[in-house]
Amino acid sequence: MSSRLELSIVIPAVNEELRLPETLEKIHAYLAAKGMSAEVVVVDDGSTDRTAEVVDAASRRFPEIRRITNPTNHGKGFAVRQGMLDARGEIALFSDADLSTPIEEADKLIAAIREGSYDAAIGSRGLDRRLIESHQSAMREAGGKLFNRVVRFFTGLPFADTQCGFKAFRRDRARILFEQQRIVGFGFDPEILFLAGRHGLRVAEIPVRWAHDPGSKVKFLRDGLQMLGELWTIRRNAWRGLYPRRKS
Repeated sequence: MSSRLELSIVIPAVNEELRLPETLEKIHAYLAAKGMSAEVVVVDDGSTDRTAEVVDAASRRFPEIRRITNPTNHGKGFAVRQGMLDARGEIALFSDADLSTPIEEADKLIAAIREGSYDAAIGSRGLDRRLIESHQSAMREAGGKLFNRVVRFFTGLPFADTQCGFKAFRRDRARILFEQQRIVGFGFDPEILFLAGRHGLRVAEIPVRWAHDPGSKVKFLRDGLQMLGELWTIRRNAWRGLYPRRKS
């Protein structure tokens, strides 16, 4: 592997022994086809199944893969933060373990950062719903749209979709976001985007293909209520001065 890494792909994982083998195969094939110098960082966040063994087996075949392991589960936001801070690529992208957004869609995000002079690019299901290949239940979709309206109200963010688990960042510019990130659960995405605005990063929202996976780990009612509370936490953290702006 080249000493200069163009791309880091961070995958938070909890009990993903069944889905990870195919996911890692697809990511390896994508990187090989692109000829990119890259790494794949799987953050095993307290799995109790064979996730660690699956990742290690894949790393013996594909040297770009490495594993970070937490003895206990902390939350998706914690795992993403850990992986992004440990990443070494010029661009760092995080993706869900199920590849609900196909890894090939990374082309769009990388191009926005490299060619459009953006500091970050986020995948969006809200900009062009024709790209959704498999929908969630009507209740989940309605809940997602309502949550996005609440996000806009609490944070002032302009995005049509903050929750798509497919986001890329120019690592040197974005490191401060993950250093200041405090939310460790599923509601971390609005916090990261709020911090991006606070620190003057240019963020592109890019429509991407997406398919709902019935094995999604998000529990509609429980996690939805928690994420609503975390929006209040973002506002409170800002008022308390916990997100100091970078020094010029």
